[in-house]
Amino acid sequence: MEVDAKSNKSKVYVLAMTAMMTAVIAAVAPFSIPAWGEVSFTLCTFVLYLSPYILGWKGAATATLVYILLGLVGIPVFSGFRGGLGVLAGPTGGYILGYVPMVIIGGLIIKAFPKNRAIHLGGMILATAVLYTLGTAMFCAMMNAALEVALVKCVLPFIPFDLGKMVIATGLGPVLRERLVKAGIHPEG
Repeated sequence: MEVDAKSNKSKVYVLAMTAMMTAVIAAVAPFSIPAWGEVSFTLCTFVLYLSPYILGWKGAATATLVYILLGLVGIPVFSGFRGGLGVLAGPTGGYILGYVPMVIIGGLIIKAFPKNRAIHLGGMILATAVLYTLGTAMFCAMMNAALEVALVKCVLPFIPFDLGKMVIATGLGPVLRERLVKAGIHPEG
C-alpha cells in the first residue's frame, strides 16, 4: 500500500509541477526586448534551462510542448504577447519549436551526469546549438535570407545573453533539484 501512495504522490507532483512550469514559461516568454528584426531577447530560455532540473527531461518536454500548444491555439504566450499558428509558421517559429529538443537534450545530459555542472553547461550549449540550428533554418526559409544575415540577426547577438542564462541555471538548477529530491518529490529522485 505504501508503494502506491508514493507512486500517486509522484504522479500528482509531476502533473502539478508540469502545469506550474507551463504557467511560468507562458508568463515569462511574452515579455521581450526587441533586437534586430523578428527575434527578441527574452528570459524564456532561462526558464527552459531550469525546467529539466525541476521536472526531469520528460516533464520539461511536456511543459514546453503544452506551452507551445497554448500559443498555437492563439493564447498570447509568445514573445511580444503574440500567439497563433502564424507565429509558429513565421520566421521565429523554428526557435519556438526548437525549445522541445533543447529541453530534451539538456535534460537527458543532466539526468546522465546529475552531479557534473560543467557537463550540464556543455549539454545546454549543445542543446542551444540545436535550437539555433532549427530556428535559423526556418528563419532563412521564411525570410529568404542568407545564412550570414540570419546568423548576424538571430544568433550572434544572443550568444552572450544565453551563455549567461546557462551559467546561472547550472548554478541554481542543481540546488533546486537536490532540495526536491531530499523532499522526496522529484520525479527522478
